[in-house]
Amino acid sequence: AGSYDSEDPQHPVTLAYGFWTGKYEITQQQWLAVRGSWPQIIAPSANYGLGETWPAYLVSWNDAKDFITSLNAHIVSSGQGPLAVRLPSEAEWEYACRAGTQTRFYWGDDPTYTEIGAYAWYFGNNSPSGSKPVGGKLPNGFGLYDMSGNVYEWCEDDYHGSYTGAPSDGSAWIDSPRASRRVIRGGGWSDYARYGRSAFRYCYTPGNRYDSIGFRLAAVR
Repeated sequence: AGSYDSEDPQHPVTLAYGFWTGKYEITQQQWLAVRGSWPQIIAPSANYGLGETWPAYLVSWNDAKDFITSLNAHIVSSGQGPLAVRLPSEAEWEYACRAGTQTRFYWGDDPTYTEIGAYAWYFGNNSPSGSKPVGGKLPNGFGLYDMSGNVYEWCEDDYHGSYTGAPSDGSAWIDSPRASRRVIRGGGWSDYARYGRSAFRYCYTPGNRYDSIGFRLAAVR
């Protein structure tokens, strides 16, 4: 209900494997522990949320990939392998977000947006403006927080204007050569409630950095 053309056609996806995904979005504390500094002149600030438990934002898709490279190198060098983390595919992200539901949001259809405030930070309940510490709202059925709202989350996939031709196995949809934009999911603190629907998708170029985009990690079990 309420879908956009870019969310169609609905199609079955079968994940023939288990995977992990982060309970929370990557935080500013985690970013600095892995990378040591921010990748841009404009760092997170009190204007958009600043603190160890706030999500990392103003990080591009390319920045997220650099973080993952550094973290995987640390996992290997510290003997914590063989786990390797990565960005989720778009299909994995939506599976994790829905947590077994088929409604507009993972807490229900919520047609008048009366329940969203208990689960998500978005434009309608976000005062003062900006991101909020992760885990401040109720989780979904898988125990994952902020899958709707707070900051958008990068996925591995190239962006396509519809799901026509999308993989059916849950893998990331990657062109060769790679397309010019990457998928973001989940809605953000500055957006309307409808953008927090489990199916909503948007995109930016891999070098773009915004105050409402962060990321969450995944790993194959």
